[in-house]
Amino acid sequence: MENCIFCKIVAGEIPAHKVYENDEMIIFKDIEPKAKIHLLCVPKEHFAYLTELNEDRAALLARMMETIARIKDELGLEDGYRLVINQGEAAGQTVHHLHIHILGGEKLDWE
Repeated sequence: MENCIFCKIVAGEIPAHKVYENDEMIIFKDIEPKAKIHLLCVPKEHFAYLTELNEDRAALLARMMETIARIKDELGLEDGYRLVINQGEAAGQTVHHLHIHILGGEKLDWE
């Protein structure tokens, strides 16, 4: 998608503070953190919503979750973390490229 900020980050057109990258995904620091640690895990393939999942995308999402769990200590999340996927503007999704918010580094409230 030509106007997608996450696609531009994946393509290297916009800088981001990357903490992990492989052929399928990138994890970088959120520029407007809502917690002491606030990262975004973004698939390199562009799709916006869970309703767009097919078998391959579902497997990719599973690998994204597995990667987060595997590298949590390297990310400073050994005491726990929260994963959030916003879907739609009413839920707070501002970039329409599916991504997982990874929040931690402190005790998180529900509000």
